[in-house]
Amino acid sequence: MKIYLDVCCLCRPFDNHHETRIRLETESILAILKRCSLDWDLVTSTAVLYEVGHIGDPQRKSHVVRLIHRARETVRVDETLLARADTIEKTGIMGMDAIHIACAEKAGAIFLTTDDDVVRIMKKHSQAISIRVDNPLRWLMELNHDGE
Repeated sequence: MKIYLDVCCLCRPFDNHHETRIRLETESILAILKRCSLDWDLVTSTAVLYEVGHIGDPQRKSHVVRLIHRARETVRVDETLLARADTIEKTGIMGMDAIHIACAEKAGAIFLTTDDDVVRIMKKHSQAISIRVDNPLRWLMELNHDGE
């Protein structure tokens, strides 16, 4: 199984854990990363590398870069992928989010994000893409419920 974590997911373990949601999402992301070191494949992209390069906190950036190095596949953003991202933007997903979804789609990966708006819009327009888009906590809970 291929998993594409957006930058929000990659940064979540380094957020303030006083909120229950943030703590639970962090635990789910860490569990997903652990499975990616075993039998799942973490996928990243040059778009993730670009975005991570703009993280202002050097310590956070360093931690996220270490997580990215666990990826077994890196999708390169090219003209074809940008054209696909333009099509995805017609659903209401804009900019880097559309590019990340196009990257995950190109890799055939599940796209996980903590951005509720992205999840909501893509569930409404699920016929417009060939992959699943979900929150890491909800996705992992469903997966565990189904016996994976």
